[in-house]
Amino acid sequence: MSSSLAARVAWYRFRCTLRERWGGYLALALLLGLVGGLAMGSVAAARRTQAAFPDYLASTNPSDLTVLTGLAGAPGSAGYDPALIRRIAALPYVRHVSSYAGLNVAILGPGGTVTSNTALGFQGLPGSVDGEFFGTDRVTVVQGRMADPRRAGEAVIDAAGTGAPVPVGAVAPLGFFTNAQLSSPDAGKRPVRPYLTINVKIVGKAVFSSEEAQDDADTQIDGGALFTPALTRLLARCCAAWTKTAVQLDRGTTVAAAEAGIQRLLPRGFPIEFYVTSQTAARAERAIEPTSIALAVFGGIAAVAALLIAGQLIGRQLRLGAGDLGTLRALGGGPAVTVFDGLPGVLAAVVAGGLLACGVAVCLSPLGPLGTVRAVYPYPGVAFDWTVLGGGLAVLVVLLSLVAVVIAVRRAPHRAAARGQPVPSRASAVARAVRAAGLPVPAVEGIRLALGRDAGRDRAPVRPAVLGAVLASVVLMATITFGASLQTLVSHPALYGWNWTYALSSGVVTINQEQAAAVLDHDRDVAAWTGVWFGTAQLDGQTVPLLGAGANAPVGPPLLSGHGLRGPGQVVLGAATLAQLHKRVGDTVTVTDGGPRPFRLRVVGTATLPSLGVGGTLHTEMGIGALLPYQLIPGAGGGEPNTILVTLRPGANPAAARAALQRLVPADAGGVVSGVQRPAEIVNYRSMGTTPVLLAAALVIGALSSLWLTLMAAVRRRRRDLALLKTLGFTRRQVAATVAWLSTAAVAAGTAIGVPLGIALGRFLWDLFARQISVVPEPAVPPLIVALVIAGALVTANLVAALPGWVAARTPAAAVLRAE
Repeated sequence: MSSSLAARVAWYRFRCTLRERWGGYLALALLLGLVGGLAMGSVAAARRTQAAFPDYLASTNPSDLTVLTGLAGAPGSAGYDPALIRRIAALPYVRHVSSYAGLNVAILGPGGTVTSNTALGFQGLPGSVDGEFFGTDRVTVVQGRMADPRRAGEAVIDAAGTGAPVPVGAVAPLGFFTNAQLSSPDAGKRPVRPYLTINVKIVGKAVFSSEEAQDDADTQIDGGALFTPALTRLLARCCAAWTKTAVQLDRGTTVAAAEAGIQRLLPRGFPIEFYVTSQTAARAERAIEPTSIALAVFGGIAAVAALLIAGQLIGRQLRLGAGDLGTLRALGGGPAVTVFDGLPGVLAAVVAGGLLACGVAVCLSPLGPLGTVRAVYPYPGVAFDWTVLGGGLAVLVVLLSLVAVVIAVRRAPHRAAARGQPVPSRASAVARAVRAAGLPVPAVEGIRLALGRDAGRDRAPVRPAVLGAVLASVVLMATITFGASLQTLVSHPALYGWNWTYALSSGVVTINQEQAAAVLDHDRDVAAWTGVWFGTAQLDGQTVPLLGAGANAPVGPPLLSGHGLRGPGQVVLGAATLAQLHKRVGDTVTVTDGGPRPFRLRVVGTATLPSLGVGGTLHTEMGIGALLPYQLIPGAGGGEPNTILVTLRPGANPAAARAALQRLVPADAGGVVSGVQRPAEIVNYRSMGTTPVLLAAALVIGALSSLWLTLMAAVRRRRRDLALLKTLGFTRRQVAATVAWLSTAAVAAGTAIGVPLGIALGRFLWDLFARQISVVPEPAVPPLIVALVIAGALVTANLVAALPGWVAARTPAAAVLRAE
């Protein structure tokens, strides 16, 4: 028989059976659309989230680098040096420059004066000189509006800061001070009258592109306001503590070449500070990466679930017509006819479900990007990721069509005959054990029907229900395990590098270690402490933040591999830095730190490095940096650390201990006792809100819906057995109880297999994720939630069995057995 005739027969059969099978086709399309849409939407959100910062940065008209061009008190320089800026602008490869100055400013008290230097804590707030932050490196207004650059009495405040003094819409009396006033010996001893007093209205909150993805160490320096060029031009020559100039380069010019050319123009002895935009972008993308990876992992779980759920439903739909295939074969239908039978409806449902999945993914697209970048993303709303939509649709349709064809071929009569006669009926070992245990007859019969093997056309009819329960359990437990591990990471700072209680830093550059030891060694609340030093150096030509410590220090970052510092000539690298240097534990690196000659260190381990250092400068981050003997840190030869790390004893009162430690670094001298400083990756994840929970809930609903449909089908396929039980004297209540036991046994068997598999899958995915973001891989499996999942599965099984059990109990046995 030709394939065209087989197709016509299949189409005729499809039209004839559509009325009784349309519900199954609809269920297949809807579930595939929901779960497949979740998969596509999650992957698209991961891609959109990872690309969000480059898109945002491009919308700000970014500079290529920023250089310090003025510093009050520096050799050969003033707070604002327009001549140097003009020389930089005249370089042949420089396309455009714009500058901003750090103005000496304070909020004025009664009488319009400031009485102490501590009240000048806002000095050095940026003011645009010639359009920086207004035209180049544009800030993004997230509340209110942008200040008018022509008005001296308007400003915007830094939305990322923690110390903004006034709300949007308020008017602040501000005083601006000259550099000479601040450097006067009388400053702080008597009231200081400002050089200029002006009422400035705060018209909006704005985000700076360089501050979008920050860790807690950086946000400590934020706050304050951005002043307009109209005001800054009045004050730059007298009242600027420093000036930075943003430089845009011609195409083809490398940042390194520009830095070398600019450096030759700087005065002798002037501090060299370059801030490269590409490094800021790389840092932001690195901070966003955990969020995008987590979304991609969830999308992968959802994609596997979509394929398995749809495969289960396809098998169920094709088995519905298996009883007619023998008749078709007896009437002369060849293998092609019996294979094609039932495929048109299934394939149409698969295509419809794939298209619906694309629609669901598009509807979910406004949820992306996730994280802190969402507030400044320039292209919010609906998005069409054609790569994901097209690729996802092709994968769903092609793979599920292949699954349908394979099932259709296997259920065809000529294939069934080739496999031999059905296996005789036999009860499962569990059913025999239940009978021996003396459980009620409905329990014995329900378990036998669920787990036993029958001869003939109803062989293992509940097997799809068991597989459905396995699938639902795997999806649920993998999602729960991964999500719980992520929450554990966020709530346990030691896993991302903060392996101590407090960090003590002084307002001066270093802390007197001898005085600190005299206090800390006799404090009963202190379990251990270590002094650390900060610095930067080049390792194999790559600039890396340094953390210096002594050998065998009692407090330090958690190790991922190898061992810690045990002697000279050793270095422990962040896992990401090790990968960037293309090194392995046991290799050596060449260190250049400005000393007389480079030296070599051996890599003895990797660690999850904390967000620790001086805010606003290059400092260690999660996986980024190097831990080496403090004697190798430039300027650390005196032995006085920059920061002291303190671990408290279990049971110590944190508040009382913190107050005692604060006395060691007095607050009025600028001392700080810092709690946990979260890296940018953790800050970014915490901004995701409830979106991951909502996505996971939708996935679970899809898996449970598939399980419900599968159990319903399994109970319907056991109608003949239930009718026989009624003829043997079962009451309606006993029939309903048998159905409940059948459903419970199928779900219990699936849960017993699926829960451990799901936990194993979740742990495996979490280990991969943790290694990718350079944190301590510690997966979490909450026992209470596991118990609730198992209990919920059993409750679900009984709820699912309620309706078919009620129907089976009231269906006359003769109606079911009429065909026997």
